[in-house]
Amino acid sequence: MNTPTIVLLVILAVLIIGIVVLYFLGKKAQKKKAQQDEQLAAAAQVIPMLIIDKKRMRITESGLPQVVIDQTPKLMRRAKLPIVKAKVGPKVMSLIADEAVFDLIPLKKEVKATVSGIYITKVTGIRGPLEKPEGKKSWRARMKDKLTKTSKKLEAAQPAAQGKKQKNKK
Repeated sequence: MNTPTIVLLVILAVLIIGIVVLYFLGKKAQKKKAQQDEQLAAAAQVIPMLIIDKKRMRITESGLPQVVIDQTPKLMRRAKLPIVKAKVGPKVMSLIADEAVFDLIPLKKEVKATVSGIYITKVTGIRGPLEKPEGKKSWRARMKDKLTKTSKKLEAAQPAAQGKKQKNKK
């Protein structure tokens, strides 16, 4: 066998081994996540709260209790988390929101939140449904909107320009 085929076979073998390892690690992570979700659901409470502020910030700057900060892994301390400041009863608390829920949380409004410890897992409006925020438009959609706006402006400007030309001819 020549060297290029040997090199390709070795690379192929390494890739196959990598895929198998990632498959089993993914299955293990899925089981762990399912177990954690069950624990969160078991400890969940529905609490009415007034949302004061929400931001993505590092856990060290978030105002969470020092015990929580000490328990987080060192790498997670640098990551930005969705932090929500809310008035729960007479207390103002800092809570961590789920990524899926964070965009739905309205500012300066009262909501019913499903909370497990300091983790917000679900949010519903007290007075009617919550407004879903508009997603970020793709580049193509923005360009299409821009094109339609400019074409409408040109169409509106075109009859006015034709009217002036006819007046000038007379």
